[in-house]
Amino acid sequence: MSKHVDPDSILLKMPSLRAVKAFVAAAKYESFTLGAEALCVSQAAISRQIRELEGYLGAQLFTRAGRTVELTPAGAVFFDAAQLSFVNIAQAAERIRSTQSPKKMLTICCSPAFSALWLSAHLPEFIQQYPGIELNLVTTQNFLTMEPGVQPDIFITKMARIRDDYKSYPLCHDVIYPVCSPQFLEQHPEISTLEGLRNSTLLNLSPYGRSQVAEHVDWGVWFAFQSVDIDDRPKDSPQIFNANDYNLLISMVLTHQGIALGWNHLVVRLVERGVLVRPIPQQVQLRNSSHYLSCRENAENEHELRQFREWLLSKFPR
Repeated sequence: MSKHVDPDSILLKMPSLRAVKAFVAAAKYESFTLGAEALCVSQAAISRQIRELEGYLGAQLFTRAGRTVELTPAGAVFFDAAQLSFVNIAQAAERIRSTQSPKKMLTICCSPAFSALWLSAHLPEFIQQYPGIELNLVTTQNFLTMEPGVQPDIFITKMARIRDDYKSYPLCHDVIYPVCSPQFLEQHPEISTLEGLRNSTLLNLSPYGRSQVAEHVDWGVWFAFQSVDIDDRPKDSPQIFNANDYNLLISMVLTHQGIALGWNHLVVRLVERGVLVRPIPQQVQLRNSSHYLSCRENAENEHELRQFREWLLSKFPR
Protein backbone atom coordinates (compact mmCIF):
# COMPACT_ATOMS: atom_id res chain seq x y z
CA MET A 1 0.00 0.00 0.00
CA SER A 2 1.53 3.31 -1.04
CA LYS A 3 1.75 6.16 1.44
CA HIS A 4 -0.20 9.30 0.58
CA VAL A 5 1.83 12.52 0.67
CA ASP A 6 0.04 15.85 0.92
CA PRO A 7 1.22 18.67 -1.35
CA ASP A 8 4.20 20.50 0.10
CA SER A 9 3.14 24.14 0.30
CA ILE A 10 6.70 25.48 0.65
CA LEU A 11 8.07 23.63 -2.37
CA LEU A 12 5.01 24.48 -4.44
CA LYS A 13 5.45 28.17 -3.65
CA MET A 14 9.12 28.18 -4.64
CA PRO A 15 9.99 30.10 -7.82
CA SER A 16 12.13 28.48 -10.51
CA LEU A 17 15.66 27.95 -9.17
CA ARG A 18 17.01 28.61 -12.66
CA ALA A 19 15.31 32.00 -12.62
CA VAL A 20 16.59 32.73 -9.12
CA LYS A 21 20.14 31.81 -10.19
CA ALA A 22 19.87 34.23 -13.14
CA PHE A 23 18.60 36.96 -10.81
CA VAL A 24 21.46 36.46 -8.30
CA ALA A 25 24.08 36.62 -11.05
CA ALA A 26 22.61 39.80 -12.56
CA ALA A 27 22.33 41.42 -9.13
CA LYS A 28 25.85 40.43 -8.09
CA TYR A 29 27.46 41.92 -11.20
CA GLU A 30 24.88 44.74 -11.61
CA SER A 31 24.59 43.76 -15.26
CA PHE A 32 22.53 41.30 -17.28
CA THR A 33 25.46 40.94 -19.69
CA LEU A 34 28.04 40.16 -17.01
CA GLY A 35 25.58 37.91 -15.19
CA ALA A 36 25.05 35.96 -18.40
CA GLU A 37 28.82 35.62 -18.90
CA ALA A 38 29.24 34.36 -15.33
CA LEU A 39 26.63 31.63 -15.93
CA CYS A 40 27.82 30.89 -19.49
CA VAL A 41 24.39 31.67 -20.98
CA SER A 42 23.08 34.36 -23.31
CA GLN A 43 21.89 37.76 -22.15
CA ALA A 44 18.49 36.95 -23.66
CA ALA A 45 18.25 33.90 -21.41
CA ILE A 46 19.04 35.98 -18.33
CA SER A 47 16.45 38.59 -19.29
CA ARG A 48 13.82 35.93 -19.90
CA GLN A 49 14.45 34.23 -16.57
CA ILE A 50 14.26 37.52 -14.68
CA ARG A 51 11.01 38.51 -16.42
CA GLU A 52 9.61 35.12 -15.40
CA LEU A 53 10.72 35.69 -11.79
CA GLU A 54 9.27 39.21 -11.70
CA GLY A 55 6.01 37.88 -13.06
CA TYR A 56 5.91 35.16 -10.42
CA LEU A 57 6.69 37.61 -7.60
CA GLY A 58 4.50 40.37 -8.95
CA ALA A 59 7.25 42.92 -8.33
CA GLN A 60 9.94 44.72 -10.31
CA LEU A 61 13.41 43.59 -9.20
CA PHE A 62 15.70 45.89 -11.22
CA THR A 63 15.83 49.44 -12.53
CA ARG A 64 18.10 50.53 -15.36
CA ALA A 65 21.03 52.84 -14.49
CA GLY A 66 22.91 53.51 -17.72
CA ARG A 67 24.75 50.36 -18.71
CA THR A 68 24.17 48.77 -15.33
CA VAL A 69 21.13 47.71 -13.35
CA GLU A 70 20.21 48.47 -9.76
CA LEU A 71 18.08 46.49 -7.36
CA THR A 72 14.72 47.88 -6.36
CA PRO A 73 13.79 47.68 -2.66
CA ALA A 74 11.95 44.43 -3.41
CA GLY A 75 14.95 43.16 -5.36
CA ALA A 76 17.33 43.94 -2.49
CA VAL A 77 15.18 41.95 -0.04
CA PHE A 78 15.02 38.97 -2.41
CA PHE A 79 18.74 39.15 -3.24
CA ASP A 80 19.81 38.96 0.42
CA ALA A 81 17.76 35.82 0.97
CA ALA A 82 18.55 34.18 -2.37
CA GLN A 83 22.30 34.76 -2.23
CA LEU A 84 22.56 33.37 1.30
CA SER A 85 20.54 30.31 0.29
CA PHE A 86 22.79 29.61 -2.70
CA VAL A 87 25.92 30.04 -0.55
CA ASN A 88 24.59 27.51 1.94
CA ILE A 89 23.63 25.06 -0.81
CA ALA A 90 27.01 25.39 -2.54
CA GLN A 91 28.96 24.94 0.68
CA ALA A 92 26.90 21.92 1.73
CA ALA A 93 27.41 20.36 -1.70
CA GLU A 94 31.16 21.01 -1.51
CA ARG A 95 31.39 19.41 1.93
CA ILE A 96 29.60 16.30 0.67
CA ARG A 97 31.70 16.14 -2.49
CA SER A 98 34.91 16.49 -0.50
CA THR A 99 33.98 13.56 1.75
CA GLN A 100 33.50 11.36 -1.33
CA SER A 101 36.84 12.36 -2.81
CA PRO A 102 40.00 10.36 -2.09
CA LYS A 103 41.60 13.72 -1.30
CA LYS A 104 40.82 15.47 1.97
CA MET A 105 40.17 19.21 2.04
CA LEU A 106 41.35 21.64 4.69
CA THR A 107 39.79 25.10 4.96
CA ILE A 108 42.27 27.68 6.25
CA CYS A 109 41.27 31.15 7.42
CA CYS A 110 43.78 33.96 7.85
CA SER A 111 44.29 37.65 7.11
CA PRO A 112 44.93 38.85 3.53
CA ALA A 113 48.42 39.99 4.56
CA PHE A 114 49.42 36.59 5.97
CA SER A 115 48.00 34.92 2.88
CA ALA A 116 49.86 37.13 0.41
CA LEU A 117 53.15 37.62 2.23
CA TRP A 118 53.63 34.29 4.04
CA LEU A 119 51.41 31.50 2.73
CA SER A 120 51.96 32.27 -0.94
CA ALA A 121 55.70 31.73 -0.49
CA HIS A 122 55.48 28.55 1.59
CA LEU A 123 52.45 26.67 0.27
CA PRO A 124 54.21 25.19 -2.79
CA GLU A 125 56.36 23.18 -0.38
CA PHE A 126 53.31 21.89 1.50
CA ILE A 127 51.44 21.00 -1.68
CA GLN A 128 54.44 19.07 -2.99
CA GLN A 129 54.92 17.30 0.34
CA TYR A 130 51.23 16.42 0.84
CA PRO A 131 49.64 16.00 -2.63
CA GLY A 132 46.63 14.18 -1.12
CA ILE A 133 45.42 17.27 0.77
CA GLU A 134 43.39 19.96 -0.97
CA LEU A 135 43.48 23.45 0.52
CA ASN A 136 40.68 25.98 0.56
CA LEU A 137 41.81 29.44 1.69
CA VAL A 138 39.46 32.05 3.16
CA THR A 139 40.89 35.49 3.95
CA THR A 140 39.17 38.02 6.17
CA GLN A 141 39.80 40.94 8.51
CA ASN A 142 36.81 39.90 10.63
CA PHE A 143 37.21 36.49 12.23
CA LEU A 144 34.22 36.63 14.58
CA THR A 145 31.34 37.32 12.19
CA MET A 146 32.00 35.15 9.15
CA GLU A 147 29.46 34.09 6.53
CA PRO A 148 26.98 31.43 7.66
CA GLY A 149 28.16 27.94 6.83
CA VAL A 150 31.88 28.80 6.80
CA GLN A 151 33.59 26.37 9.19
CA PRO A 152 37.37 26.64 8.82
CA ASP A 153 39.50 23.76 9.99
CA ILE A 154 42.33 26.16 10.79
CA PHE A 155 42.58 29.80 11.85
CA ILE A 156 45.80 31.80 11.83
CA THR A 157 45.15 34.92 13.91
CA LYS A 158 46.22 37.06 16.85
CA MET A 159 43.48 35.51 19.00
CA ALA A 160 44.47 32.92 21.58
CA ARG A 161 40.85 31.69 21.69
CA ILE A 162 39.04 32.01 18.39
CA ARG A 163 35.99 29.75 18.99
CA ASP A 164 34.87 26.83 21.08
CA ASP A 165 36.22 23.41 20.01
CA TYR A 166 39.48 24.86 18.67
CA LYS A 167 42.91 24.30 20.20
CA SER A 168 45.47 27.08 19.78
CA TYR A 169 49.25 26.85 19.34
CA PRO A 170 51.50 29.94 19.59
CA LEU A 171 53.53 30.72 16.48
CA CYS A 172 55.55 33.88 17.11
CA HIS A 173 55.66 37.27 18.78
CA ASP A 174 55.46 40.46 16.74
CA VAL A 175 58.83 41.97 15.82
CA ILE A 176 58.31 45.26 13.97
CA TYR A 177 60.86 47.42 12.18
CA PRO A 178 60.92 49.96 9.31
CA VAL A 179 61.47 48.71 5.77
CA CYS A 180 61.93 50.39 2.43
CA SER A 181 63.36 49.55 -0.97
CA PRO A 182 67.14 49.79 -1.55
CA GLN A 183 66.47 52.50 -4.16
CA PHE A 184 64.49 54.59 -1.68
CA LEU A 185 67.28 54.35 0.91
CA GLU A 186 69.86 55.32 -1.70
CA GLN A 187 67.79 58.38 -2.67
CA HIS A 188 67.10 59.34 0.97
CA PRO A 189 70.20 58.51 3.07
CA GLU A 190 68.87 60.72 5.88
CA ILE A 191 66.42 57.95 6.89
CA SER A 192 69.31 56.04 8.47
CA THR A 193 68.63 58.09 11.63
CA LEU A 194 65.47 58.10 13.73
CA GLU A 195 64.87 61.81 13.18
CA GLY A 196 65.45 61.54 9.45
CA LEU A 197 63.13 58.55 9.30
CA ARG A 198 60.41 60.41 11.22
CA ASN A 199 60.57 63.31 8.78
CA SER A 200 60.42 61.17 5.64
CA THR A 201 57.59 59.67 3.57
CA LEU A 202 55.81 57.37 6.00
CA LEU A 203 53.27 54.76 4.88
CA ASN A 204 51.06 54.14 7.89
CA LEU A 205 48.83 51.20 8.78
CA SER A 206 45.42 52.55 9.76
CA PRO A 207 43.47 50.77 12.53
CA TYR A 208 40.08 50.97 10.84
CA GLY A 209 38.54 47.54 10.18
CA ARG A 210 41.51 45.73 11.76
CA SER A 211 40.33 45.32 15.36
CA GLN A 212 40.13 41.52 14.98
CA VAL A 213 43.50 41.12 13.22
CA ALA A 214 46.02 42.47 15.73
CA GLU A 215 46.57 45.06 18.41
CA HIS A 216 47.44 48.20 16.56
CA VAL A 217 50.97 49.47 16.00
CA ASP A 218 51.35 52.50 13.76
CA TRP A 219 54.20 54.94 13.23
CA GLY A 220 53.15 57.08 16.21
CA VAL A 221 53.22 54.06 18.51
CA TRP A 222 56.45 52.70 17.04
CA PHE A 223 58.29 56.02 17.42
CA ALA A 224 57.00 56.33 21.00
CA PHE A 225 58.82 53.08 21.78
CA GLN A 226 61.98 54.85 20.54
CA SER A 227 61.24 57.96 22.67
CA VAL A 228 60.59 60.00 19.52
CA ASP A 229 57.47 62.15 19.15
CA ILE A 230 56.01 61.89 15.66
CA ASP A 231 54.28 65.24 16.18
CA ASP A 232 57.71 66.92 16.13
CA ARG A 233 57.90 66.41 12.36
CA PRO A 234 58.72 69.67 10.53
CA LYS A 235 55.73 71.31 8.85
CA ASP A 236 57.27 70.79 5.42
CA SER A 237 57.61 67.01 5.92
CA PRO A 238 55.96 64.78 3.31
CA GLN A 239 52.36 63.81 3.97
CA ILE A 240 51.82 60.60 5.94
CA PHE A 241 49.81 58.14 3.85
CA ASN A 242 47.26 56.03 5.76
CA ALA A 243 45.65 52.76 4.64
CA ASN A 244 44.22 49.74 6.45
CA ASP A 245 45.40 47.40 3.68
CA TYR A 246 48.83 46.08 4.63
CA ASN A 247 49.35 44.47 1.23
CA LEU A 248 48.89 47.88 -0.38
CA LEU A 249 51.50 49.44 1.90
CA ILE A 250 54.07 46.75 1.10
CA SER A 251 53.30 47.12 -2.61
CA MET A 252 53.98 50.86 -2.32
CA VAL A 253 57.24 50.18 -0.47
CA LEU A 254 58.32 47.78 -3.22
CA THR A 255 57.70 50.53 -5.80
CA HIS A 256 59.89 53.01 -3.88
CA GLN A 257 57.05 55.23 -2.62
CA GLY A 258 58.03 55.40 1.05
CA ILE A 259 58.75 53.54 4.28
CA ALA A 260 56.40 51.17 6.10
CA LEU A 261 56.58 49.19 9.29
CA GLY A 262 57.45 45.58 8.55
CA TRP A 263 56.13 42.69 10.63
CA ASN A 264 59.14 40.39 10.70
CA HIS A 265 57.32 37.13 9.92
CA LEU A 266 55.72 38.78 6.87
CA VAL A 267 58.70 40.66 5.40
CA VAL A 268 61.78 38.75 6.55
CA ARG A 269 62.05 36.79 3.29
CA LEU A 270 61.98 40.02 1.30
CA VAL A 271 64.70 41.46 3.55
CA GLU A 272 66.84 38.32 3.24
CA ARG A 273 66.58 38.51 -0.56
CA GLY A 274 67.55 42.22 -0.55
CA VAL A 275 64.23 43.28 -2.06
CA LEU A 276 63.60 45.30 1.09
CA VAL A 277 66.13 46.83 3.50
CA ARG A 278 66.06 48.04 7.09
CA PRO A 279 67.26 51.67 7.05
CA ILE A 280 67.86 51.62 10.84
CA PRO A 281 68.48 48.70 13.24
CA GLN A 282 65.86 49.69 15.85
CA GLN A 283 62.85 47.42 16.25
CA VAL A 284 59.94 46.79 18.58
CA GLN A 285 59.18 43.33 19.95
CA LEU A 286 55.81 42.69 21.58
CA ARG A 287 56.40 39.82 24.00
CA ASN A 288 52.97 39.96 25.62
CA SER A 289 51.08 38.75 22.57
CA SER A 290 51.47 36.08 19.92
CA HIS A 291 50.18 34.91 16.60
CA TYR A 292 48.30 31.63 16.91
CA LEU A 293 47.47 28.58 14.87
CA SER A 294 44.01 27.36 15.97
CA CYS A 295 42.83 23.91 14.85
CA ARG A 296 39.35 22.46 15.01
CA GLU A 297 39.19 19.51 17.39
CA ASN A 298 37.43 16.22 16.59
CA ALA A 299 37.40 17.00 12.87
CA GLU A 300 36.69 14.27 10.30
CA ASN A 301 39.94 15.16 8.55
CA GLU A 302 41.94 15.01 11.78
CA HIS A 303 44.91 13.21 10.19
CA GLU A 304 45.31 15.83 7.45
CA LEU A 305 44.79 18.66 9.92
CA ARG A 306 47.57 17.28 12.11
CA GLN A 307 49.90 17.12 9.10
CA PHE A 308 49.25 20.77 8.26
CA ARG A 309 49.63 21.79 11.91
CA GLU A 310 52.98 20.06 12.30
CA TRP A 311 54.20 21.49 9.01
CA LEU A 312 53.23 25.06 9.91
CA LEU A 313 54.63 24.85 13.44
CA SER A 314 57.94 23.68 11.99
CA LYS A 315 58.16 27.00 10.16
CA PHE A 316 58.02 28.93 13.42
CA PRO A 317 60.72 27.38 15.64
CA ARG A 318 60.53 28.54 19.22
